[in-house]
This record gives sequence, structure tokens and C-alpha cells, in this order.
Amino acid sequence: MKRLLGVLLLMVTVSSWATPLPEVKVSKINDRIYALLGPEELPNKHNQGYMVNSALIIGDKEAVIVDTGFTHQIGLHLRKAAESITDKPITHVINTHHHGDHMLGNTAFPEAEIISSEKCREWVATRGQEALTLVEQMTGMTFPDTRPVPATRTYQTLTKTELTIGGVKMVMWVPKASHTVGDLMVYLPDDQVLVGGDILVNGVIPSLHDGFAESWVETLAEVEKTPIKTVIPGHGPLMNKEGVIHLHHMMAALYDAVDEGWKEGLTDSEIRTKTDLSEWEKLKRYDEMGGNINRIYMQVEEKNF
Repeated sequence: MKRLLGVLLLMVTVSSWATPLPEVKVSKINDRIYALLGPEELPNKHNQGYMVNSALIIGDKEAVIVDTGFTHQIGLHLRKAAESITDKPITHVINTHHHGDHMLGNTAFPEAEIISSEKCREWVATRGQEALTLVEQMTGMTFPDTRPVPATRTYQTLTKTELTIGGVKMVMWVPKASHTVGDLMVYLPDDQVLVGGDILVNGVIPSLHDGFAESWVETLAEVEKTPIKTVIPGHGPLMNKEGVIHLHHMMAALYDAVDEGWKEGLTDSEIRTKTDLSEWEKLKRYDEMGGNINRIYMQVEEKNF
């Protein structure tokens, strides 16, 4: 009986991986920068947790991957896509923040140095297992090869650190807490390209679940002033400067609406009813707006306490 159960378990495991992951949509920005665009849906059985945008940066003799996906298998999937573009070894992985869809695929790059903000490293080290539990719950699958691997090189909040990897100039930009307490963006000044993580998203509702609305608006204002031609967002299609400006204005207007409503004595539900959300309704994951307004409301209340 035990042997039969073991065979059945193996069959279930094999069948669960029989469906291939959704394809990586490769978008060439220039000869050394590629966006690896993933699905926009939340984790489910079909996408097996693959829902993130990543970036491939190719240097003279080495390459860099920014954000590695929700599982070891997704990390391997992204690695295969990168290796179809370049034969240069992937020597560095950069995580834009601690959410599982951006860092749990680190295990697929065991030879690479991992870079993140210091706050991101702390969260991955102490709470990374929660992200694995989340993706297993949302997909109804198990991922025994997946485990959180924190960064070995980190940068502090409110710093912009210039470095060169493989001849490519980069700036590790760690802003004030925005989408999370430990965000990091990768700016390539010579190319005027920004890999924005989830501070920049396109066509989907920005998630404030772990976010800080007021400082997020401040970060977007700073991004708006930066020489940028292309943004690789954390989710959704590529963006240009006009897309950054639009997101900044929407986020600022939402914060102001909640702030004014709180000062008028309205509840978060009343603010949601009163506020014009027609632009937000056009975006995917609109059901997150209630939580976003509640999160902003609590932060405004705390600020005015």
C-alpha cells in the first residue's frame, strides 16, 4: 500500500508539472537590455505563480537578472529565456523587493551574487517562508525546490549607489519606503532605462498592502524628474515617461482625496463612494482598490493622530 501511495504521489507531482509555464515575452530595449515580461494575472493553477516582469542586462562578459519569480521552477524558466538571448554567464541577481514573485526564484541562480536593499534582505531572511506558503495556497501546488535566499550585497534606504557590472553603469536606487519598506530600483543612466519593481506598474492596480502611500507619491515625483526613456515595470507592459507622469498624478490624487475625506470626518467607505475612481476602474485587479483606500486612510489617521 505504501508503495502504491508513493507511485500515485509521484504521478500527481509529474502531472502537476506537465503543463508548461506561460511563455516569457521578450522585449528588446537595446542590444544589452531586455525586458522579460510575465503574465499579469495573480498566481493560479494555470500560471503556476508566474506573474512578474524581470529584466536581463548583458555586460561585456557577464549578465544580470533583475527579479526571479515566485518559485524555483519560474527562476529556471527565466534563466532558460535569458540563456536563449545571451551566452554570457549570469553573475548577479537583483531583487527589487521582498515579495515572493520577485525573489523566490533566486535558487535557480546559485552561482550569482544577490543584491537587494538592506530592508529587503531582512524581510527575505525572516519572512520569506510566508511568501512560499502564499504561492502554494494560491496555486494549489507545492514547490519543494523553492526556498527564500536573501541577498549577500545590500544598500541602505535613501541611497543611490553607482556601480558597474560587466561594463554597464547602474545606479542602485533605494528610495523611501514606497511599495514596500525595502524597495530598490535599478537605473541605467547611459540607456535612460529604469527597472522599477512594483513602484512602477502599468495597466494594473498598484498594491498598497505593504505600501506607504505618501512617500510612494514622493518617489514617483522623483522618478518623474529623472531622464528616462523606458521603464520596465514590475507588472504590465513597458512604460515611458508619460506613463510615469500619469501614475504619479493618479496616486497623488488618490492620496489627496483620502486625506481630505479624513479631515472632513468621512469613513474610508464614504471616501470610496465619494471619490471619482473611473480611471482606476480601467485597470486590472480593481478589487484591490478598497484595501488601498483603507491602507491610505489608516496612514493618514496615524499621521494626524
